[in-house]
Amino acid sequence: MILSTPGLVLHTTPYGEAAVVAKVFTRQLGMRSYLVKGVRSQRGRVRQNLLQPLSCVDMVVYDSPKRDLNYIKELSPRRPEPPADAVGNALRFFMTEVLYKALREEEPMPDLFDYVESVSSLLSDPAAQPAVLPLRFLLALTHHLGVEPLDNHSPREPLFDVQEGCFVATPSETTLPPALSAMLHEYLSEPEAQPRGYSSSDRRALLDALIAYCQLHFSGFRNIHSHEILHTILR
Repeated sequence: MILSTPGLVLHTTPYGEAAVVAKVFTRQLGMRSYLVKGVRSQRGRVRQNLLQPLSCVDMVVYDSPKRDLNYIKELSPRRPEPPADAVGNALRFFMTEVLYKALREEEPMPDLFDYVESVSSLLSDPAAQPAVLPLRFLLALTHHLGVEPLDNHSPREPLFDVQEGCFVATPSETTLPPALSAMLHEYLSEPEAQPRGYSSSDRRALLDALIAYCQLHFSGFRNIHSHEILHTILR
């Protein structure tokens, strides 16, 4: 059947002489793979810049649930892309890599799609607090995918256990230090607030801890590298 859907481009792989296979997170269908013909030729109808990481596009697609690879009939930008800058590009690559490795289900997740689309429009906006955006993004992703850390922090259970996904009383190899656990509790309890008093090294440690948490709770979530670029840029 033919249908229209907005999509977020997550990954492309060259196919043949001029085509690519695009992995796209669509609002109506979830994750899908599409063959885009002619995109690497000068005469191609689809411009290659529409398939950059986290590009927001409107698509008309041929879709069959029985096929692993479908076809894009029409592709157009959903909105003007924000101006390129080092911080925005680093955040874009981080979000793209995380989504590409975390999303497996070919089921519609419109709430997650809407969240990612709204965040992606703010990546070059200093008011969006880029230093804390990766932390909030990972926590929002765990929420939408049903593995959000349980915020049961208390004086009796002050340590977050990345294996158990909750705060516990007894330290172990999988618990975070008290200060880092308290920081995570603050982000969980006030997701829209701006936590104060944390250094870039604090944020880096918590981001690494959340990536470790995702590696434990998302199948296939391995070999994440883009956060290292963020650590360099978001000092």
